[in-house]
Amino acid sequence: MAIQKPSIPKGTRDFGQADMSRRNYIFDTIRSVFRTFGYQEIQTPAMEGLSTLLGKYGEEGDKLLFRIQNSGEKAELAPEKGLRYDLTVPFARFVVQHQNEISFPFKRFQIQPVWRADRPQKGRYREFYQCDVDVIGSRSQVNELELVQMVDAVFGKLGVRVKIHINNRKVLTGIAEIAGAPDKVVDITVAIDKLDKIGLEKVKEEMAEKCIPAAGIAVIEKILSLQGSSADKIGAMKALFEASETGLKGLEELEELFGLIEAAGVKAPVEMDLSLARGLNYYTGAIFEVKAQDWEIGSICGGGRYDNLTGIFGLPDLSGVGISFGADRIYDVLTGLGLFPTALEQSTRLLFAVMGADELRYVLPLAKALREAGVAVEVYPEATKLKKQFDYADRKAIPFISINGSTEIEAGTVNLKNLVSGEQKAFPANDINSILDFLS
Repeated sequence: MAIQKPSIPKGTRDFGQADMSRRNYIFDTIRSVFRTFGYQEIQTPAMEGLSTLLGKYGEEGDKLLFRIQNSGEKAELAPEKGLRYDLTVPFARFVVQHQNEISFPFKRFQIQPVWRADRPQKGRYREFYQCDVDVIGSRSQVNELELVQMVDAVFGKLGVRVKIHINNRKVLTGIAEIAGAPDKVVDITVAIDKLDKIGLEKVKEEMAEKCIPAAGIAVIEKILSLQGSSADKIGAMKALFEASETGLKGLEELEELFGLIEAAGVKAPVEMDLSLARGLNYYTGAIFEVKAQDWEIGSICGGGRYDNLTGIFGLPDLSGVGISFGADRIYDVLTGLGLFPTALEQSTRLLFAVMGADELRYVLPLAKALREAGVAVEVYPEATKLKKQFDYADRKAIPFISINGSTEIEAGTVNLKNLVSGEQKAFPANDINSILDFLS
């Protein structure tokens, strides 16, 4: 049999021990913030019925769904399935399916992988983790405020400077209405969402190709060119939106949200971004996008308000809002900026070197006692040259080593060495507290 070259599918990655230490640092930081706002964790299956997923992400999103070939059951009877594209639609399905078991407003978070049949490129993968936080069953904009506060808290803890971009889908609907193309809101949304990537002229060309009237494109250009503070933009748009009740409602919601953000003392800069559209069809109110200020990688968080996502599954008029933290992009930002704590590389605190069978039996109770005290301890599995054991400690960045022979056994002591400072001390083997102080 020919030897097969090991490989993994494009757009996926292996994560080694150092990678996982760093990823868990991100996940643990995010979890800790979510929990301080009263959110609790759930999980949903990797696969969903294809009917659950289709039609929720727009035409472009549907094309990126990974479909699963039926197996293990009669193909003609089995419903089609797909890997989940995000965590929000499965969450809506979960809420409807378990509505009699949960309390509303229902606040949950999920940290799980999602899959998209996208072209792999820098910062874009086919398999990646999302960290979603949503609340459903309340229309209060205090919920939107809490999302902004959680973004502020998470990135404050991670040491990443971010800017939070906010818009409102009702404002985008209002733009389509005053542009004389109320039936083209999706086309307009998709086009202006590309403003940062392709520039204003290309956006105008794309809208023209979608049969948006020239006069309407001129109005949209005027709106996209507005400058000044969020309050300045809202004030200027109120006059333009006199004929759009929906647009005015969106401006009112933005005005309230920015007032709450100011009152709450959010530290990260927050900007009203009229080019922010987010192509997902289910957003109906506020929409969010977060970008790192010191590392170019695109958005690292995104989300928004959805008013009737659960209606698709038979539970109408249940409003929700949420945001997704892109763990893989956050990882790349922290790596690029060198912001991971160096202590993450140290999984083991102390290595017991082994000189022989008697020495092994001597240190085993010590290792047990230290582990029970919460210290990560390894016992080298073989009696071999000390250089090899020192090299092992060095490769794993283990800061302490303990070498014990017949002298230590007879005296009932344990010898410890700090491999960073070179300090070396002997302690009574039963004096666990002194050993712990030396290792701290």
